[in-house]
Amino acid sequence: MTPENAILTISLYAAFADGSNDDREREHIRNFAESMGAEAPELPRLYQDVLFKRVTLDAATQALEELGQRQFAYEMAVCVCDADGVQTASEQAFLANLKTRLALDGEAESTAFAASADTLAATAAAAAPIAGPAPAAPQAAVNEAELDKSILNYAILNGALELLPQSWASVAIIPLQVKMVYRIGTAHGVELDQGHIREFLATVGVGLTSQYLEQFGRKLLGGLFGKMAGRTAGKIGGAATGMAFSFASTYALGQVAKRYYAGGRQMSTQLLQESFQGLLGPAKQMQAQYLPQIQQRAQTLDATQIMNLVRGGGI
Repeated sequence: MTPENAILTISLYAAFADGSNDDREREHIRNFAESMGAEAPELPRLYQDVLFKRVTLDAATQALEELGQRQFAYEMAVCVCDADGVQTASEQAFLANLKTRLALDGEAESTAFAASADTLAATAAAAAPIAGPAPAAPQAAVNEAELDKSILNYAILNGALELLPQSWASVAIIPLQVKMVYRIGTAHGVELDQGHIREFLATVGVGLTSQYLEQFGRKLLGGLFGKMAGRTAGKIGGAATGMAFSFASTYALGQVAKRYYAGGRQMSTQLLQESFQGLLGPAKQMQAQYLPQIQQRAQTLDATQIMNLVRGGGI
């Protein structure tokens, strides 16, 4: 079994760890596998191998000989389990077992990653109320310029996170996007619960699992296995690509959310998706314009500040 196959196998086991065979989650992993190009395994067969236990978790973990490969596989599994913002007891047990199988019990880096991911998942949940939707507040005059500035600041921050050397930093991107949508809704007099924001992101096309796999897929292509996947993979998976993706997806998401809530939440699913896709291209071009600000922002970030930003500090 190749390292690529092994990591995808472990990711599938993580997706099924809570006993739910979610079609959307499998679809996200399929898209991630296809991004590997010629090196991608035959995913339908891999699904069957995992579901029918023709390939075991032991076989997948034993195929990862290098420490970096094992740490990366564990990070992938943590992100898949955290994709819905909450780790179930079965997912926690799976991750503990996986960590032992990968011989990472004594590795400080993997422990720090898991702790950071858990904290960020919890603070993401706290970014928006858990209770049912509250009655809409009276519509106040919306300062469009201030809202646009806030969206741009979130985009710059998420682009900057991609430049940090710590791999766990990109786990903060989705909680920050949740927080941004919540603030946009609040600015338009709409109090949102966490479930609505997740549904909104998924409807637009920024699914939580797909975002995690997109980010870590770039690391797979451009980092640990760049040589194995071909010379072009490093270019595809470089930090510049990740920065452009996170900046653009955050900016496009913010602008779509602003239109959606300003229009009284009347946009259809198709229109939401078309609007988001239509904004991605221009947003990626904007990223080059704001590159100096992104780079400067990255120089000021550390773990404590990232945690504070997710918990509710000013952007």
